[in-house]
Parts: sequence; C-alpha cells; structure tokens
Amino acid sequence: MNKLVKHVVIVGGGTAGWLSAGILAAKLKPDYKVTLIESPNVPTIGVGEGSWPSLRDTLLDIGINEREFLTACKGTFKQGSSFVNWRACAANSQTFAHQYHHPFTVPTAYNELDIHACWQSIAKHESYENSFSLQSLMCTQGKAPKQATTPDYAHVLNYGYHFDATALANLLKKHCLETLGVHYVSAHVSMVEEHPNGYIRQLLTDNGQAISGDLFIDCSGKSGLLIQQHFNVPWLSLETTMLNNRAMAVQAPYAPDDQAISSTTVATAQRVGWTWDIGLQHRRGVGLVYASEFCNEDAAIDILFKQVSQRLSHAKAQDLSVRTLSFEPGYRKAFWVKNCLSLGMSSGFVEPLEASAIAMVELGLRMLCESFPHNAEHMEHVSQRYNQRFEYRWQRVVDFLKLHYVLSERNEPYWLAQRHESRTPPSLSTLLEIWKYQAPSRLDLIENEEIFPSASYQYVLYGMGYNTALPAIALSDADLSKAKAIRSKMTQMKQAYLHALPSNRALLDELCGLHEEKGNKEHNHVHI
Repeated sequence: MNKLVKHVVIVGGGTAGWLSAGILAAKLKPDYKVTLIESPNVPTIGVGEGSWPSLRDTLLDIGINEREFLTACKGTFKQGSSFVNWRACAANSQTFAHQYHHPFTVPTAYNELDIHACWQSIAKHESYENSFSLQSLMCTQGKAPKQATTPDYAHVLNYGYHFDATALANLLKKHCLETLGVHYVSAHVSMVEEHPNGYIRQLLTDNGQAISGDLFIDCSGKSGLLIQQHFNVPWLSLETTMLNNRAMAVQAPYAPDDQAISSTTVATAQRVGWTWDIGLQHRRGVGLVYASEFCNEDAAIDILFKQVSQRLSHAKAQDLSVRTLSFEPGYRKAFWVKNCLSLGMSSGFVEPLEASAIAMVELGLRMLCESFPHNAEHMEHVSQRYNQRFEYRWQRVVDFLKLHYVLSERNEPYWLAQRHESRTPPSLSTLLEIWKYQAPSRLDLIENEEIFPSASYQYVLYGMGYNTALPAIALSDADLSKAKAIRSKMTQMKQAYLHALPSNRALLDELCGLHEEKGNKEHNHVHI
C-alpha cells in the first residue's frame, strides 16, 4: 500500500474534530476529500472555553468572519490570565493577598533588550508585568484590545477569545458542511478494518456504512476509539506530577448590577485547587479544578458555590446545575501510529490552566498541513517526526503549568504536595536553578514554535516573586537609553489607550450589533 493520501477521515466532532475538518478542507487542494464521522448525541465537553491568540489565525484560515464568530459563540476578548492568591492565601476569601497577570502582549522590545535586566535597573518599583507593557493595566480597567474600526482579527493589544464551546462546534460544523464541502456521517463507529500492513482500511458504522480512507484523525475524546481501542497506544499518566484530576463547572448569569466582562481568565487559587471565571456575553463560566486526593465532591461543590456567590446572590447560585468531569492527566506514548493521528483529548490532556488544550490541537494541525503526507512511505517519516515534536511539546506544557504551582508559598496540604520535589519534573527543577542566574530566554526553549514563549515564563516567574540575579554582562548605555525611551512613550500612550479603547462589553455590543444588522439586511434583500 503506497497509494496517494487523498481522503482524510475524522472520527469525532466537538471543537477538535470540527477545527480539524475546517482547517484541512480549507487548505487541501480541491481533489482531496475530508469526511467527519460524528456519533449522535455526544455533547461537546468544553471545560475551559478559552483560547490563545493563535485561534484568530485558525478562524481566519478556515474562512469564518470574526463578527460572525463573536455573535454566534457569544464570544469575548481574552487578553491573558489573572492569578489571584496563587502566591499567598488571603485571610478573607472576599479579598486577595496577591495578584498578578500573564498578558498575551510580550513586553515592548522583548526580542531586542534584556527586559528583566532593564526592569531591575530602571523600573524595580513597578511590577514586572507593568514595567514594559500596558496590557495588564488595560485589563484591570476592563478595556477591549481594539476599537470597532480595527479590522477583523487585527489588534491594538494581542488577544485570544472566551467562547461557548458547544456554539463554536456548531458554527464550525455549519461552515464546514455549507461552505467547505466536508462530507458528514452521523453514526457510531462499530468496527475498524485493517490492511495487511496494519494501516486502517475502513471504518464500519452501526448503520451499515463502510467508510474507507487514507489518513484517519482520532478526535473521539477520552474514549480514543482508534488510537486506544484499536491501536492500544498507552496513556502516560502524569497524576503524580499534575495532581488535579477533577473539574466541575456552572454557567452563571450576570447579576443585573454586575454586567462587566473581564478581559482575562480569572484563576483564583483555592485550598484544594483553583477556580476559573470566564466572562461571555450572556453568562459567566465558573469552574473548579481540583485533586480528589485532597477533596471530595461535596466539599468541592461548596468551594465552587462560594466562588460563584462572590458575584451572584447565594440563592441564585444554589439554583445552578453543576457539570462534573474526571480525567487522568497525561498524554499518549505516541500520537501518530501508522495512518492514525490523534488530536484533542484522545491525544493528551492535563488541565484547563492557560488554555493549552486548543493550542495543542492548533499546533498539531499546523504541523500536519505543513508536512501533509503524500503516501504511506512519506507518512512513516512525518509521523516519527510528529511524535518526537509533540512529546517535547507535552513536556513543555507540563513544565509551564507546574511552574504556576511550585513558586507558591501557600501551606495547605494540597499546595505543599504540588511543590514537593518528588512531584516536580526534573526538567523544570533544572530550569529553576538556571533562572536564579539568568532570566528565561530562547536558550531555554529550543523549538521554533514553542506553545509558551519565554516571555510567558517571565510573566509567571516574576509575577510570583521569583528572584533572578542581574547578568554579568552590563547593560550598555544605548540599551538603557532605549529602555527609558520605551517607558517614556508608554507614559504618553497610557492616557491615549484609556481614552480610545472601549470596554469589552461596549465593543462587543457594537460588533455583534453590526453583524446582526448586516445579516438582517442580507436576509431582507433575498426576499425582495
């Protein structure tokens, strides 16, 4: 078997499945075929509902208008994450002992100057996040990352999205079927038939269809219909490193007098985990990620409702229905076996911190498209390279997420366990030793497409109060002058940004209103 790869079959819908279908159908030549098999009545999990800025490029590649996306998915702008009480525990749960931001916009001139050294030399009185960037300040003021006149997907401040995951899957499905020509099968996969060489030949469904293909993408979630149930690829558990293995979430309405939409995912540390608060246009998604080793479900629900009740009356909070999810953090020993590539939760999942799940799907699709296999011989080589690359990437995901925990000074059993030496990856321990003497940089992260850039490590490291010595090489007078000029310009720009940038809700109301108005005009025109 060495025929050309012309037909891609995707098993599973949801965000991962429909993103895969959309990207491949939009990018492959017209003589290629994309089929998606979706089991009926299987809901989208959609735990986190957040993305990195990379989703802007993905939606643009698929061909979806930004205003259509924001309107259909009740989407909002995410400019980063806010971390509350991760370093220290507040005496009163209604206040915070410590807070910092991880914005998406890297510090100005980050690739030209040693920003850490500049911060320590001329702006030590300020937080790291505010020393060479205005985005954290704009987030605290509830400002949007752009204006209504800014083109689709362009930005003043870098941003991703918060969105309704089920609505996004539905929007992608509609676009794939109506615009991109994706073939759709609604059925359960009941059997896998192989070629003599072990490659998948075709899938049989419970309604009697036989669907042959050349490349199969497993987006079937935790069940891993192809990668696990057929190919028996082991799951490498990370439960001793990443302690969290449970999540629960509610969909909370806005209070009548509290309609503000946050510019960040608000992650608040709790005694057994952390809660997220994500603002959409019509509701908030609030959830708790925790470790069952330190908390039972009843206690977890109590923590979640206390968090929800900070912005909603206790009585209304108690009426909300709770969705629960159990998971084993980890990833596959191999992600691409023969002609089967796994993406999404069938490939790996740690926890929704820092919205890594969708970003990993996007990176996987980007690598697949840039080295799309011509035939089985070519596939063997690109699959080996893919597996090597994504083993590295999952290790970096674990290092970066674990970094948020190991610098904490909280003394509850959960937090003591999180930062115990035996539960810290050796690779991260080594980096922390290096970072005592030099700031995170490209020297620490060697891939050309790191999921988290070194600037992200700096935001977390110095947001949590880590100390790095100044380098032996002194800053030049030219670098110091440039750094001072940047900070002077920032002072001038601050008031302009505060004046010119609307609030998140104001901008979303305008953009979505314009989209609906355009849609009504087009609808009326059709019926004239």
